[in-house]
Amino acid sequence: MQRRRFGKTEMNLSVLSFGAMRIIPEKDESEIDSRERAFSTMRRALDVGINHIETARGYGQSEQIIGAALADGRIKRDEFYLTTKIGPNACGAEFRKNLDDSMARMNVTFVDNLDIHGINTQAMLDMSVAPGACMDAAEKAVSEGIVGHIGFSTHGPLDVLRNTINTDRFESINLHYYYINSRNRPIVDLANSKDMGVFIISPTDKGGQLFKPSDLLSQLCAPWTPIEMNQRWLLAQPGVHTLSLGCERPSEFDAHLEMAGRVHGPLKPEEQQIFDRLEFAIAKLGDTFCNFCHACLPCPEDVHIPEILRLRNLTNAFDMTEFGKYRYKMFAHKDPDTGARIGGADHWFPGTDAAFCTDCGDCLPRCPLNLPIPALLRETHEKLSGEIGKRLWKD
Repeated sequence: MQRRRFGKTEMNLSVLSFGAMRIIPEKDESEIDSRERAFSTMRRALDVGINHIETARGYGQSEQIIGAALADGRIKRDEFYLTTKIGPNACGAEFRKNLDDSMARMNVTFVDNLDIHGINTQAMLDMSVAPGACMDAAEKAVSEGIVGHIGFSTHGPLDVLRNTINTDRFESINLHYYYINSRNRPIVDLANSKDMGVFIISPTDKGGQLFKPSDLLSQLCAPWTPIEMNQRWLLAQPGVHTLSLGCERPSEFDAHLEMAGRVHGPLKPEEQQIFDRLEFAIAKLGDTFCNFCHACLPCPEDVHIPEILRLRNLTNAFDMTEFGKYRYKMFAHKDPDTGARIGGADHWFPGTDAAFCTDCGDCLPRCPLNLPIPALLRETHEKLSGEIGKRLWKD
């Protein structure tokens, strides 16, 4: 498997990382079966050439399972770089207590990379870098030799990401960036200018649930798969260093290995033809295409207009209806009886769904494409609304 220098950390990471957020017990699975599946999945990750395991304090029992695998001997500490993530905390002593506990859970004395997990708002950034807060504690852990490097993970908007990077206190960034959502491209470029490592969150799942693509998307990507083409698009960019795979079982790595083993230079003509086909399908949306510029925000009802219209783009251009429903249900919804705001994923996936639109028209003069936004929101809500969703983990 190809490897890339992870920015100024100088860690030489495989282009695929194992995200351990899903190595948790499944419903109706015995503890013995769950442990064996988790151990086997980690073992397979290392056997196929992955040298980076990434988890978080908030991912259920993931840290404990990694520690048990190390104690069992199924994996060895010198086979991989280890990242864990811990949420922001205004109290440095509390953050350090959490770090010590996480290391005990994982049965390790050294963590190669520690991410401040979820700097999603300016308030969270300000809290993190305040004197005596979590960044001071993390940097002290580096000086003590128990942490190698400090990064951050984020689901935040561009201004928060820029401000976080420009503190110059982080060596890497963990963010969403995919062919179907390239809004964070300026952030990737800024991180590269600072020689930061760039880690892509969940490209197969959040990048479109590409493990179960629509027939149309599969046809457009042929002779490769949508998983492979998204990987290719990302890894054609030298400033993208590693992609997270949240595999639950050993066989799930198979769909990613061929592309990960290639030398990733610029796109070849036959590959560019596939992306041209994808762009042509998007162009068919005509004057209803949303370019995801965010000029329509803020909405007085907190409707996340650009994200809703991005899901509309994908649904109409690529028949990605199931993915659209999967993401749409993450917005806060209206209680059908009281009209109150319910559900939602807070700062991890902010905003309300299109049912909250009042046709006030505030967004219309701000849209550079002159889109009929309220009508498009209603159309999208009719297609994608359904059950209320929630994030797999809180942090």
